[in-house]
Order: sequence, then C-alpha cells, then structure tokens
Amino acid sequence: MKRIVDWSLDQLTDQQLKIYKEIAEGPRGSVVGPLKVWLNNPKFAASAQELGKYARYESSLPPILSELAIITTGRCWSSHFEWEQHAPLAEKNGIKKEDINKIANAIRPIFKKQKLQVVYDFSAEININKKVSDELYTKSYNLLGQNSIIDIVAICGYYNLISMTINAFGIQAEGTKWPLPEIKNFNNMLP
Repeated sequence: MKRIVDWSLDQLTDQQLKIYKEIAEGPRGSVVGPLKVWLNNPKFAASAQELGKYARYESSLPPILSELAIITTGRCWSSHFEWEQHAPLAEKNGIKKEDINKIANAIRPIFKKQKLQVVYDFSAEININKKVSDELYTKSYNLLGQNSIIDIVAICGYYNLISMTINAFGIQAEGTKWPLPEIKNFNNMLP
C-alpha cells in the first residue's frame, strides 16, 4: 500500500525545490527513497539531508568502514531499499561479498582487519542491544579514537532514521540483485 503521495518537480514549492537541487546536485546525485518522502516536510528535509551528507560523505571514517556501519544498520532494520542501495557500495569499497552475505543472513562475519571487526561489532551491538559493552567501547576507542566512535554512532543513528522512514512509508527496493532474507532473531550478529 502506498502511504505517501508521490510528487513531480513542477509540484514542489520554492523551498522544496531548493532542497531538491541541493540533494540532486550534491554527492548523492539523485533524490530517491526516504529523501523523496522527507521533501514533503521541507524544513525537516533540509536538516536531515545535511546530517546525512556528513554521515555518509564527511565523517572521519573511510568509505569501507562507513558502508559497513550502514549495511549493518540496514540489516538490523530489515530495510530492503537501504540494503539494495548500500550492499553494492560496501562491496565496491572493499567489503567481501561473502561477508556482505553473512550480514544479510544475520550472521556475524569475522574480519581479518581489526578496524572492520570493531566497526561491525559496534554497529551490531548499538543497533541490536541499544547500547555498547564497556569492553567493546574501550577496544573501539583504543583502535579508532573518540571522533570515529562519535561518527559510528552518527552513521548508525542517521541510517536508523533512514530505515525507519523506509519501513514506515513502505518504500520498496528497486531491484533484486541484493536480496535481504526475512530474519526474526539478530543475536547471531553479535560478538
């Protein structure tokens, strides 16, 4: 069931059109999915897209770590649209397809690189347990530093908002190349 009426460019107000152009002419290159929904509330859209720009493109994390946090969050929310958008980006940025498939199936991957493991574990714990253990926090802090931990939380938080929007408004995945199985128990994702 379609929960929100789609719009065309000629229906946008000046305020909406300004935000639309900022998004379309920025690093995202298009206005799709949750961003399109948010444009119905232009004041919110302006703020949310700025946060998203930081979380995705300007954080202290390199793209491989950022995309890992994003797909882990998308998996925890069973957000098919988000998964379809970011699983290929995770692979493009260096996450092995076998590890992406483990995450898709809610199985904890074991990474050889410590930073990948810490970002994955932190993202899984914060999304599933709604907190991070002292042991994992200390390990993350020692390996990545304070700013990167703040950025992991920001990325996970922003993509919780994205995934919540996708799920609340019934935004469908655009393809089937990256299937996301239905999962009820996410505990196998945890360390």
